[in-house]
Order: sequence, then C-alpha cells, then structure tokens
Amino acid sequence: MQRSKVNDCFKFNFAIVSRIPNSFASSSSFELKPGRVINIDQARKEHEDLVEGLRRVGLDVIELPADEKNPDCLFVDDVAVIINGTALICNPPTLKGKPSRQGELSVMRQVLKKELGLKIMEVDTEKALIEGGDVLWTGREIFVGLSCRSNMLGAQAVAKAFPEFPTTIVKVCGPATHLKDYITMAGPEIMTVGKSEGAQKTFVEIKNSGATGYRYISVDEDEAANVVYVNRNLVHLGHEQIPRASGIYMNKLDYPRVAITMVEPLKRGGRLGSCVLLINKVKLPKKIPTSAA
Repeated sequence: MQRSKVNDCFKFNFAIVSRIPNSFASSSSFELKPGRVINIDQARKEHEDLVEGLRRVGLDVIELPADEKNPDCLFVDDVAVIINGTALICNPPTLKGKPSRQGELSVMRQVLKKELGLKIMEVDTEKALIEGGDVLWTGREIFVGLSCRSNMLGAQAVAKAFPEFPTTIVKVCGPATHLKDYITMAGPEIMTVGKSEGAQKTFVEIKNSGATGYRYISVDEDEAANVVYVNRNLVHLGHEQIPRASGIYMNKLDYPRVAITMVEPLKRGGRLGSCVLLINKVKLPKKIPTSAA
C-alpha cells in the first residue's frame, strides 16, 4: 500500500468515549492492585481533559452516558473494531466473579449502526472471544493477539470481518491483558514498543511473522507504548506518567503531540487508547453519470 494511502488510514472524524460510572471504583473485570483506590471525581476530570484533547486534533466526540450496570464501559476500544467503515462487534469473555461486559455491546452496536451508519459484523459463535485491545491495525495489515481475553476463534472472526486485509495472529507474552498494552502505531508505518520482557517477546512474535516496512520506537515504560495516532497528531500520556518516553517522542517524531494525564482512569490497568474508539465515517460516493459510447 502506498504511503499516502496508509496516512489516510489514520484520518478520523469521530471518536466515541464513555463517561465513567460510580461503579467503576468498586467493580470491574480488571483487577485493582492492592492498596489502590480510584478517585472517581478526579478520574472524571482527567477524562474530560482527554475529550478536550481529542477535540483539539479535529475529532467530533460522541460521549456515551455513564452506565452503572456496566462498570467497564469506559474502555470503549475493547467492544468494537472499526476499519474502513466496517465495525466488528467484539465478544469479551465473562470472567468468573467479575461483571459481564456483554451489556456494553448492545449500546455500541446501536450507536455504530443507527447513528453512524456503519456496516456491522458479528462473531459467528459465542466461543469466539475477542476484545479490541488485542487488534492492532497498522494501516495495511492487522495483527491479532492471543491473550487472556482473546482466543483463536476470536482472531479468526477478525480475519473474516476484514478479508481485504492480511491478518496475522500472534501470542501476547507476559502479564499484559492485551496486545496493545505493549505495541501500538505511533504514526504511518511506525510502531512503538515497550521494553519489558513481555513486550519484547511479543514484538519478536510480530517480527517473526514476516512484518516488514515498519520503523520501531522503543520506550522504557510499557504504558508509554500505548498511544493514539490520529489526524497527524500523537496523543500520549503526560510526562509525569511516562517521564522517559515523552522525551523520546519529542526527539523522534516531527508532528504535533498532545499529552494527557490519565492517572485515575487507568488504575485498573487500562490503556489510554482503550478509552477511545476512532471512526472514519465512510460516505457513499455519489453516482457518477456515464455517457453512452
């Protein structure tokens, strides 16, 4: 794929986010480390800063209301994968003793189909487990991570939903919940990768799959490797959260950066990118009249 076309793959006009419910502080499918407490008021303030940052890079932000019945609704990126106007509704696993995320799917399905007019795809079996955090779209191919949240059937569902793009399945190594905890796109054909053992082993899986033509940026903090490249801007965590990586991005990337502080919303181990679902609404082209020969 030509570089200009890859660049276009990172042009978006909508972002979906979800406001944070009170229940997020006490209930989630993601573990809260012992001794940690979530300040919901501060979490909401930081989330508002994220929304403002997304607007600054040219996005119309759709804010879903806080859903007390679905405490993980903040992590919108996990429940759908959107590429070129097609949305695959994901199938998060229901973990023992944890709240189900299935209620999030119907809300997202309605917004994507009825309000944005996207083509909706579904997994074809309940046994196919997939979360969007395990799906890395590079602009020309897809990598799907096999993790504690996504399995082989789920990865195959991604490949079926987007048959026009090559899909490669890789193992997520180490303690990370998702593939994108370790690796994301920091620009057209630029991958940013954490330096932890798990991140590096997962990165080797990608390189061994035959991935070529990418530049790589290594960052000390795994959480720094989760960024959002959109409309020729890089959205990443603030200096206080990623002190070493922020300087690396400043020195190695020549496009604007937006730093966002997200301490409280990410205390359960979520990622910056998991709080944002990007959409490039594809408009149907007008029918071009042709003349008879």
